[in-house]
Amino acid sequence: MSPRNRELRYCGRHGHVTYAPAEPALAARLHADTPLGEAWRCLRCGDFALGAPAGSGPASEAPVPARGKALRQLVILRVLAVERIVRGLVLVAAAYGIHRFASAQRALRDSFGHLLPAARPLADRLGVDLDQNTLVKEATKALHAGQGTLNLVALGVLLYGLLEGTEGVGLWLAKRWGEYLTVVGTAAFLPLEVHELTKSVTATKVVTFLINVAAVVYLVWAKRLFGVRGGTGAYEQELRGQSLLEVEASAGEGGGLGSGRDVGMSDRQPTSAEAPHA
Repeated sequence: MSPRNRELRYCGRHGHVTYAPAEPALAARLHADTPLGEAWRCLRCGDFALGAPAGSGPASEAPVPARGKALRQLVILRVLAVERIVRGLVLVAAAYGIHRFASAQRALRDSFGHLLPAARPLADRLGVDLDQNTLVKEATKALHAGQGTLNLVALGVLLYGLLEGTEGVGLWLAKRWGEYLTVVGTAAFLPLEVHELTKSVTATKVVTFLINVAAVVYLVWAKRLFGVRGGTGAYEQELRGQSLLEVEASAGEGGGLGSGRDVGMSDRQPTSAEAPHA
């Protein structure tokens, strides 16, 4: 999908972003009079939208909606956000399950103690050694763990789930703090994931590890975190360079950025035969 189509689809779902700059020359390039009323150019997709602008003021205070590369990055951030939120919900549910298990541990232990001897004859016939079975060993270990230990495990899982959920919210809103929190929180658990892989390798562990490593590398490089590739200043300058207002201001001054046509936008104002987007 081309950047132009991506921006149009995004505006179709979320609405246009219009703004009336206080600078007359710049405002004239973004404004049009039509038989249906005034129209202002969307700062995201570049189309004219009928109606009064959503905001006004100095051009330096205009919103900078995601366009082009930044909009593509926003899509990737939201994919990561959904993954983090889903994982957080699963962990919170697991913490609740552990807490409930700790509350009913004695009853479960008694039931397990009665069930295991009754199952031995059938297991012996099937050639299954219950004493060496991994599932039985882990279940026995959990059933005989102290309640305080289980509560601590539940608390740790709950906090981890809340961390994942917070990361997801920050990424979905494209907040800088969310990106930093995700990188720090994810990188902190990578050594533990490596340790788990040295003990046993499963497809789930490998996929999870690769996703986390890819997320950390992508966020640090693409979002210029921790001073990488110029840091926050270079990232904000890159966003301003993609701003339609910056392009139009440079075009009006004869700057090197070129006209709106250079970035796939048309400078032509809508005519009476054309109806701008409402």
